[in-house]
Amino acid sequence: MTGKWFRGIIPSREKPAEIDTTIPHSARIYNYWLGGKDNFEVDRVAARQTMAANPGIVADARTNRAFLVRAVRYLTAEAGIRQFLDIGTGLPTANNTHDVAQAAAPQSRIVYVDNDPLVLSHARALLTSTPEGATAYLDADLRQPGSILEAAAATLDFKVPVALMLLIILHMIPDDQDPHGLVKQLLAALPSGSYLVLSHVAKDVEPERVAEMRKRWNSQSGIAPATPRDHAAIARFFDGMEILEPGIVQPPQWRPDPADGPPRSNVTAWCGVGRKP
Repeated sequence: MTGKWFRGIIPSREKPAEIDTTIPHSARIYNYWLGGKDNFEVDRVAARQTMAANPGIVADARTNRAFLVRAVRYLTAEAGIRQFLDIGTGLPTANNTHDVAQAAAPQSRIVYVDNDPLVLSHARALLTSTPEGATAYLDADLRQPGSILEAAAATLDFKVPVALMLLIILHMIPDDQDPHGLVKQLLAALPSGSYLVLSHVAKDVEPERVAEMRKRWNSQSGIAPATPRDHAAIARFFDGMEILEPGIVQPPQWRPDPADGPPRSNVTAWCGVGRKP
């Protein structure tokens, strides 16, 4: 990697899980929707079944990626953020968080977190960095906030503001595992001036379509069940934060860029960006 620098893989468990090509995984399904090739037939079958229930899911996934790009550009270029903790990052594709952040601010430092062993095997693609900045990959689960924060501190300085990125991941945490509490624990460790960038599958946009999509998704053997949430439940993740304009909206409506095309009004997700006072 001439001219590149990377921190490396931060260990978080004694032995990473092996890749199981017989069970679909959400990161690989999402990769398929984004047009990637890092997926298996079992993932493609699950992806197509979900698409049959919600034909707009592919466009939704891509509008969510466009939201990530706009949010990271705002945070680096206008808010002065230079550190990102991206949990549930998924497989490398175009416009990863470090690509966008370091294009605007080469000294940016990024820690990616995911628990898919295939993402671990592709970690070097995520770990490319500008010489001035750093990237790292942590093999861990969102339900381990303490472990994530402890390991991420090898790359990030938690005395300086951090952007916590949680994009289309929290629907994989059911209510009985307290997703709001997990986010609260992560935010509690971040200093004033930090940000939360969040998108979440909505159950109150195209509700019949989302209900059928959830039914088909949750019928897949071995895959983590999904829990779409309504606008009010998603707003709770931002409790105590200053929510940036235009508020909690569908991803294409968050500070739209004309280059992304006309904002759609039926994207089955809510998103927002909040600042910790």
